[in-house]
Amino acid sequence: MDKVVLTGALNHETNTFSKNPTGIAEFEAYYAIFGAQIFTKFRNVNHEQAGFIDCAGQFGWELVPTVVATANPGGTVTKEAFERYAGSILKQAGARRWDGIALSLHGAMVAEGIFDAEGHLLGELHAIVGSEVPIAITLDLHANVTEKMCRHANIIVSYKTYPHVDMRDAAVHAGQALEFAMKNKAKIKTIIRQPPQIEGLDGGRTDVEPMTDLIPRLKEMEAEDGIFAVSLNAGFALADVPFVGPSVTVSYAEKTEQRAIEIANELEEAIWQSRDQVNNDYLTPEQAAQLAKHFTGESKPLVIADYSDNPGAGSYGDATNLLKALLEAGVEEASFGAVCDPQAAQILSHRRFGEKITIDLGGKNDPDLGGGPLRLTGEILGNYGGNYVSEGPMYAGLTKSFGPTAVFRVEGVDILVTTHNLQILDRMQFASFGIHPEKLKVVALKSMQHFRAAYEPLAAKVIVCDSGALARPRRSTLPFKNVRRPVYPLDLIAR
Repeated sequence: MDKVVLTGALNHETNTFSKNPTGIAEFEAYYAIFGAQIFTKFRNVNHEQAGFIDCAGQFGWELVPTVVATANPGGTVTKEAFERYAGSILKQAGARRWDGIALSLHGAMVAEGIFDAEGHLLGELHAIVGSEVPIAITLDLHANVTEKMCRHANIIVSYKTYPHVDMRDAAVHAGQALEFAMKNKAKIKTIIRQPPQIEGLDGGRTDVEPMTDLIPRLKEMEAEDGIFAVSLNAGFALADVPFVGPSVTVSYAEKTEQRAIEIANELEEAIWQSRDQVNNDYLTPEQAAQLAKHFTGESKPLVIADYSDNPGAGSYGDATNLLKALLEAGVEEASFGAVCDPQAAQILSHRRFGEKITIDLGGKNDPDLGGGPLRLTGEILGNYGGNYVSEGPMYAGLTKSFGPTAVFRVEGVDILVTTHNLQILDRMQFASFGIHPEKLKVVALKSMQHFRAAYEPLAAKVIVCDSGALARPRRSTLPFKNVRRPVYPLDLIAR
């Protein structure tokens, strides 16, 4: 008889310092899909649900979908939204008997009144299906993992890449371990170790040390008998919660508990020893603009990443300091995006191609973080519905939307103005709206690291800018109130 496996996804990376809550509308703007439509949308893309679908085909599971709900990183998830999407999973869980559970979660979601949203969901799920039903989950590499998550999930597999190009692979990994547990009635457990620090592993970058050294070691450990998964999580430092920070998790068979403890302890120490390792050089907007003005790149662009205003870390996506610096420096043949400004996008969407207009752009959420509104006069190059189909390594084939979108040319800079807040990580986020990055001299975009998968291959050079926005790299300047103490770098710690 086929094994019956419940599946679904609930993903949100919560920046508790954002003043904008994440509600049902924010999930629906990204995607909130129920039932069999999940298979249609995700079967052939780089997504965890595709990985679980792969396992169902390989192992003959009856895979029963619940919901895939994801919102762009932002403020605390509302009680209404969490109860709607978590409730969908829990309601289905109580409807029949299950052989296993396979979920995609983020690991850094905070809901109203619940610091550990994933741990809460898993605890409720465990209570419904019983302790004999194995639960396998995938997590983002930036999860703030908790003891509660590990207590209620037998198998935890986090991504091993940043940019996250292995989402589907992570789910296949988790699904294979789940199949072993179901087939052999094996008891798999997960342990966690977490050093006393807010962030680590150079923010989780897997293209530089220390992760380039550690990831091969993880895979060697996973090849050992009885070790099903070893995950390093960089943590998400923009969450003011007691358990914020990097961690290591090890999923193991009961007979190999001692070896799992040794692995966890070894990797915890590696996280701690690399706590001050940072590879990015953070330029000011003015420094970045001067480099852009004088850049000659042999037919390839200079790519400038606005690290601090990364929507993928819950920033508002409307900071203007870098744009202002580029315009003041007289940079030509450049693009800038995306500026999330629904008010400006609405105004521009009602104007004709070629029309000149003066608007106040950006900086409306918090002018003290990354710059206030800029009064700009420019030309309308196009108005769009905002849909695009990704082609890059992260989300190839997946359709997403900026909502009503306009391209606004100010002097030598083509500005992508959007309604919905998304980080730039795919070439089609510009190209779908008539901006072709490979033909430009300068491409300025709002992203920390994910952009590298699609943009490093076409760039002559990449530089990183700290515009002073919400996700600024100096974490010690954030107004933490709920973190455990002592914790590095807020406190001096000797180990």
